[in-house]
Amino acid sequence: MRPELPDYGTFPRWPADGSAWIHPDDLSLVMRLIPSDRVFRREQFDGDFYHYRYGEIRFRLRPCMWLPLADEGIEIGDLVETVGLGLERERFVATIAEMSYEASESRIVYRLCRGAVNDDRLYERDELKVLTDKTKLMPGTTLHPRPQWIEAFRGDALSGDYLHFAADVESDDGTDQ
Repeated sequence: MRPELPDYGTFPRWPADGSAWIHPDDLSLVMRLIPSDRVFRREQFDGDFYHYRYGEIRFRLRPCMWLPLADEGIEIGDLVETVGLGLERERFVATIAEMSYEASESRIVYRLCRGAVNDDRLYERDELKVLTDKTKLMPGTTLHPRPQWIEAFRGDALSGDYLHFAADVESDDGTDQ
């Protein structure tokens, strides 16, 4: 059974013996990223490999064990605003620079970047408001009747052949049909 993609998770341990589960072109990159507390996004499956992303970093792995995490609606690169709390917490706009999983607290935490400087503090989901527009259009559910066309006038193109909505044509008695 294939998971619904995209989904999120982390590799707190090396998931398999050896490295046959890593795409050969991505081996050195994956060796630097896993194991860690980073939260990765699994985007697609091409039949052999899952495609993962961590910000701009992309790599491919065969199906393997990882710790799945719930999607919180925030990704690396998203623009967020911190939620103020009276005079205790400063409000500012920043970009998500890192996503990590704190196993001791069973939660995802976010490191923010303001300008070129990464903030040392880690933020939880409830402390952030996403400003990046992530609109997803859903297919329409309203059924609209098809218009029914009738020929109102007969003649050639020069005399003005016209087509009208059936509702726009008046009957001989002066009422709409």
